[in-house]
Amino acid sequence: MNKRRVGRTELSVSEISFGAWQLGNDESWERIDRGAAKGLVHAALDAGVNLFDTAPNYGGGESERLLGEALAGRRGEVVLVSKFGHRVDGPKDFSVERFDERLGASLERLKTDHLDVLLLHNPPVEIYEGTDPIWERLEKAQRAGKIRHYGASLDFAAEAEACLENTGSEVLEVFFNILHQDIRKAFPLVREKGTGIIAKIPLDSGWLTGKYTAESRFVGVRSRWSREDIARRAELVSKIDWLTADGTELACKAIAYLLSYREVSCVIPGIRTLEHLRRNIEAADCPITAKDRQRLESFWEEFTEGGTNLLCW
Repeated sequence: MNKRRVGRTELSVSEISFGAWQLGNDESWERIDRGAAKGLVHAALDAGVNLFDTAPNYGGGESERLLGEALAGRRGEVVLVSKFGHRVDGPKDFSVERFDERLGASLERLKTDHLDVLLLHNPPVEIYEGTDPIWERLEKAQRAGKIRHYGASLDFAAEAEACLENTGSEVLEVFFNILHQDIRKAFPLVREKGTGIIAKIPLDSGWLTGKYTAESRFVGVRSRWSREDIARRAELVSKIDWLTADGTELACKAIAYLLSYREVSCVIPGIRTLEHLRRNIEAADCPITAKDRQRLESFWEEFTEGGTNLLCW
């Protein structure tokens, strides 16, 4: 497994890392047996995956709990990323009054005394102004050794730029895939600041695997899409069928596209099966040319009209 440095930090992470939203998350996804979930974590570790991304509200704390149990005895091998801002029961709350308590609860569930990265979990835009007391509290936790680095999980370039200009954030987790490229506009500042980038939702919740069509219908977390949304995504995916003319799977090309940017430290696809894990890892060696990358950038610029007509999430 190839590794990359996370921005200006000392962290070195596997290009293909582990998004743990699905672990223990029976409400949003089909249930994964707890033993199988731990087995996935162990298989990922054995394959060289070393960054695991979770949050307190993933499965009501169950994702953190399962990771803590699965990583017992192997904590020194991994980079643990969790978040602050969503309570275990889901609602957002970025107030500092219970910060220490809620961070402590995450550490307890993860069976560790520190996080390698703590991210504010898609906070409201005014928090990126840098004056909110949460940033001082993050620095205090960093000085106390409870966290090594901090930043934010966010979706758009304007958010990233405000965060990097106004705070001491060293790591950002960003919404980035072939159909959602707005974050690229912030890459010049990312390079200037030496920021580590974790790319989330790399397969656009399954659309960039090629398994969905305009006739697909969804339950659970994906039921947010209207029939119009589904038809639009299916149309867009059909327009990049040239990408797999060499016989390579679309998911492999989608991940390879993200890894073609040196700003990206790692990609965190969700993993529910050993087959998902295998295919994700194979994507680290998937070929993508500079010409293909430019063509994908142009594709996004065209259908979003330069980023002014973004695809709904």
